[in-house]
Amino acid sequence: MSGEALLNAVRAGRTVEAAGLLDGMTDGERRACLPALKELRKELRTAPWNAESRVAYPALHAAGAACHTGAAGAATWIAAADMRWSQASPGVLLHVLGDRESDWLADLTHRLAGRPVTSRLPFALLSGLVGLSGCEVPTTDAYVQGWFEHIGASWHSGGTVVQRLRKEPHLPRMIAALFESLEVTGRITWLFGDGPGSWYNALAELTEEGDLDRKVLVDACVARLLRGGVPADQRVFLRLLSSLGPTREEERERTSDWTALACQAVPAVAWHAQSVLAALALDGELTSRQLAEMSSGVLFRTEKKLVRAQLVLLGKVLRHDPSTADVLLPAVAEAFGHEDTEVQERALKLVERHVTALPDSGDARDRLGELADDLSPGLRLRAQRLLGIEALGSASVVQEEVLPPVPERARLATAPDSVTELAEEVSALLASGGGVAAFERTLDGLVRHAHRDRDALVEALGPVVARFWWGDGDSRYSNAGRHYRESPQGLEVVLATLFEQIDMDTLHAAVQQGTTSGNCHHSALSRAFEARLWEVSYRLRADPMPFLLATPTWDTGLLEPDELVARLTEYRRLDARPGTADFAQALLRVRRDDPATAAAAAARARALGSPEGYRLAQWLAAEGPLLPESRRRTSGVRILLELGELEDIQGLFPPEFRHLGRPFTVFKDRWYCRHWGVRGLQHWPAVVPGRRELVAARLLGDISTAAVEDSRADAAILPLLAEADGEAGEALHLCVAYGLGARHPEDRLAAVDALLVLAARGQLDAGRLGADIGELVRRGALKQSRLAESIRTAAATGAYATVWSVLRDLLPVLLADLTADGAGGGPVRGLGELLAVAADCAERSGARGDLAHLAGTAERRGSSKVVTQARRLRTALTQEAAA
Repeated sequence: MSGEALLNAVRAGRTVEAAGLLDGMTDGERRACLPALKELRKELRTAPWNAESRVAYPALHAAGAACHTGAAGAATWIAAADMRWSQASPGVLLHVLGDRESDWLADLTHRLAGRPVTSRLPFALLSGLVGLSGCEVPTTDAYVQGWFEHIGASWHSGGTVVQRLRKEPHLPRMIAALFESLEVTGRITWLFGDGPGSWYNALAELTEEGDLDRKVLVDACVARLLRGGVPADQRVFLRLLSSLGPTREEERERTSDWTALACQAVPAVAWHAQSVLAALALDGELTSRQLAEMSSGVLFRTEKKLVRAQLVLLGKVLRHDPSTADVLLPAVAEAFGHEDTEVQERALKLVERHVTALPDSGDARDRLGELADDLSPGLRLRAQRLLGIEALGSASVVQEEVLPPVPERARLATAPDSVTELAEEVSALLASGGGVAAFERTLDGLVRHAHRDRDALVEALGPVVARFWWGDGDSRYSNAGRHYRESPQGLEVVLATLFEQIDMDTLHAAVQQGTTSGNCHHSALSRAFEARLWEVSYRLRADPMPFLLATPTWDTGLLEPDELVARLTEYRRLDARPGTADFAQALLRVRRDDPATAAAAAARARALGSPEGYRLAQWLAAEGPLLPESRRRTSGVRILLELGELEDIQGLFPPEFRHLGRPFTVFKDRWYCRHWGVRGLQHWPAVVPGRRELVAARLLGDISTAAVEDSRADAAILPLLAEADGEAGEALHLCVAYGLGARHPEDRLAAVDALLVLAARGQLDAGRLGADIGELVRRGALKQSRLAESIRTAAATGAYATVWSVLRDLLPVLLADLTADGAGGGPVRGLGELLAVAADCAERSGARGDLAHLAGTAERRGSSKVVTQARRLRTALTQEAAA
């Protein structure tokens, strides 16, 4: 009877009554109530989420916890996600659990404390269980975070942080747990705050009072900084360490720790460690060997502020004690290999100032001579003269140009022979996206096996399509046709057709009417690509083709004419009907750059006597591939291209392919474009292989957004365009220019890859690219600081002559704008970096000659980076070559 009363009280949400009933029950009676409570929980899970359903949850939460006689089961019930937002209060839970044995409560406490922080268990419950059980306080992430939040909640406890901490019996253990956890710090950083009442001051005050062990706390701070982590967490421990105010003795005892932090920690921590070591060094409490060890690490850091401060420190020590030159000057020379030539020059000046303190021969001078090889060519000659090393001629420092290997075409493998192997390749392609080669051979494999034995193919593909939302659906209730009508999604539409998830009316309409989406800048490419997919899908159901005609021979999309003739011959033998879109795609892909091969293939095609044979012969005999006339247009800060008509992609081509040859107008915009982040973008160059300018012009607007509007991944296709076949003209060079000034590093890196590939293939028009970049910078479309990073990355690969050839036409445009402003307030951000890269490239490539407006910049007063690097570049371009 008591069990029924408990269930009624729980269902009605009468928590106090339920707690009273539980108090009078034995363990056996409680266990007997548990099945009914579980059934009620299942019922509530499916009930609407409203006030009526939630009213029972607090009472159910408490009753279920009390009726579990095992600690594991009780912990699982209490932390259940479905009751997280309507739990019983900690007071009620502690009341109904209070009659348990202390060992049982201790087990429950540690199980709950070990739950993830995301379980959001109330700290009042956890701390209450610790008090009831008398167990050792847990140091899990959930408990530690709850403890810090509890102490930091002044509205809950009253008083200041330090006053609340003084009342805590487990203070040392909880503070120690903070240093051990890698997760908690980031979640409670907001609690530490600033001002006199902050945690930092509170812990420092408790340390002074002796409530916390000072040495333990200082060691813990240093150890946590050495452990590393995200900058926000590191700043917490650095601030705490500073609040403790380590004495000079405490700092001196940890010299090796400061050295490690200065060399490897995040910048804020490294700066602090460097300042501590600098003070020790200037007071003579750091040996020259220790300072040299520290300098070797710091001088390799990328943060220029740290590197320059270290060079200043070394200079002060050398002035104070010249006898340390034999140890410290080789350490200074470690900066000779720094990527910033200004740092190299600072280090060389320091060596020049103190090299007289070295003996005429010895290990230190030998080491300086070795490290001098890492200097930029101009500084290297200066260092060699300084050290008395036989100076090498300027011609000997010219470095051989290093460019990536020229991409070679790869021949496509034949389609898999077995349906099992084909299913594996389909699965891999769906997971990875794949390239042209993988996609085309897999598509051809699906067509071939569907023609041979469709049932076997469907059976093999069953596990593959199970991942799709329509994979186990009934076609009568599936809207796959409507879904893919908007976009075929590559192979997905073919697979859905094989499994009869798309009705024949939809397939027929797609073939007859083409795409349902409006026109946009990309639609010409997408229409042609998708027309073939819809045709393949339709023919799979209506009239399976034995194989595809347009499967390319090479991974760039090109199709050998002899191979296409052989396929048409086989179609003729089988009396098979070629697909209209498939044949049109084959024509666009067939290679026509070898007149002799094309003429021979045309004769064999004409001999077939079929309409497709005559059409192929006519196509092979025509001149091609042709490119349309282009015209520059401006849109805001952007420079875009418009294309004229291509008559050869008209006439007998299907309607969906004729858009490729129609004029392309920049300002004929459509508000709707479905190609944002669309899959299959990598296949578009293979739609018109040999005419990549058609693709580049239509993608130019998207790629420009990577620089102008800071979008991400729009320039990712640039390496594919650089590797594609065809002329590298105005559109592609503008695309690369925009990519070099993109907001995100991955887009800039893609543009650098494209630039280097074009250079390796001998297709880079450096003058055009430099002039385009200059014009875009002048219009405000590109930022010089981003360009500088991209150009520096390209030069670092060893392509110094290539990069210089681009900068040679870019810099005069930027320097002209600078010198035109008499006050020197022109656009200089990033210009100094570009000049530094240019000087490095000129020195390493042996470039000579005059550069417009360089002399005027170099003759300016001051020592800004722009002026300094302009002088260096002028010196590199005008120095005499060695005889």
